[in-house]
Amino acid sequence: MSISGTSDVVASWVVPMRNREYRIEFEHGTTTGKRVIRVDGVEILRREWMFKLVGREIFELDGMRCLITVEALGIFAYEYSLEVNGKTFQKFREQQNKRLMTWYADVEGKECRICLEKETMDVWVNGLKMETTGEFTDEGTVTHFTSGNTHCCFKAVNSGKRNVGIVHELYVNGRKVDLTKPQI
Repeated sequence: MSISGTSDVVASWVVPMRNREYRIEFEHGTTTGKRVIRVDGVEILRREWMFKLVGREIFELDGMRCLITVEALGIFAYEYSLEVNGKTFQKFREQQNKRLMTWYADVEGKECRICLEKETMDVWVNGLKMETTGEFTDEGTVTHFTSGNTHCCFKAVNSGKRNVGIVHELYVNGRKVDLTKPQI
């Protein structure tokens, strides 16, 4: 918050990682020179009375280097951009959407974020890496795991279409869960 009680939040991003999504907010007080970075509502960086209103702020997120850049567009206009691991935010999101598949499913009465990392077949439920067991079937592979007392599994089958490749489906207690659409 600024001194006057109004927020100077000028940019926010939702950054998808395998274990969870992070919300980054950036405050830029153009009259006070203030810069504040918050991750999931927690302040991780604060600079007051900076005379140079443009520049960069570096921080780490889940082991990855992040960079917020402030550039002047005109006399009193600024552009804010985020890089994650050396990639623009857009490119990073596209890469994550290729590597990760995310579902939101009701497990024992609670909504859970279930994420499959396709390269490693690691499974994450609400930020916790799950123990899995794999099984080969006539149709493809099945990766079993449990969340609480609930049996879950991923089925990986060939789509039969060259441009689609392998299709991953999540089942919770034997019921198929619809894939959450990427938010690019």
